[in-house]
Amino acid sequence: MKKYDTLLFDLDGTLTDSAPGILNCARHALKTMGRPEPENMLRFVGPPLIDSFLEFCGMNDEDAHEAVRLYRERYGDVGLFENAVYEGIPEMLEALDKAGYRMAVATSKPEVFATRILDKFGLAKYFEFIGGGLVNGVRNEKDEVIEYVLEQLGQPDRSGVLMIGDRKFDVIGARQTGLDCMYALWGYGGREEAEESEALYISETPQELAEMLGG
Repeated sequence: MKKYDTLLFDLDGTLTDSAPGILNCARHALKTMGRPEPENMLRFVGPPLIDSFLEFCGMNDEDAHEAVRLYRERYGDVGLFENAVYEGIPEMLEALDKAGYRMAVATSKPEVFATRILDKFGLAKYFEFIGGGLVNGVRNEKDEVIEYVLEQLGQPDRSGVLMIGDRKFDVIGARQTGLDCMYALWGYGGREEAEESEALYISETPQELAEMLGG
């Protein structure tokens, strides 16, 4: 495969299994508002939160913003750590770090939450920068986050930057910003979505990803 020097990682579904916290907080918001749960709640994992309430729950803009507020009311104290690191991730990051890669996180999750999660699990040390959105909903689209992270890294040559994520949003965001993307199959998407979104590379496990990148 092509040679890269900088790796951008998604967080939810790529480094950690955050679905329990995300789904519990979404259910809290819906229950508080007297709203039914939509089919396939796992769709909440990946896209910006406001978009999920608008698209999957049929909310108007005002209700969606209230749902986000209720979600984060629980998430900041409880849901944040209803989370676990995927098996093989610490070893993968250690191998890639030793191989000399620059690494950063590019997540639509609010940056303050992403930093707390990675600190708790001892993974923050591997990343030159942890970039995400703002709690007020600014900079929550993937391409916006990627542009922000690249700016913080000093605008590296994009031909040498690889985005790594588990959903089509990562692939689309990478394409919009001129980056290649590797799709992580251990997350919340799947091979069909990876192929339909035309991810340049697909990896089955963290170990395989490290081996593909020569870590």
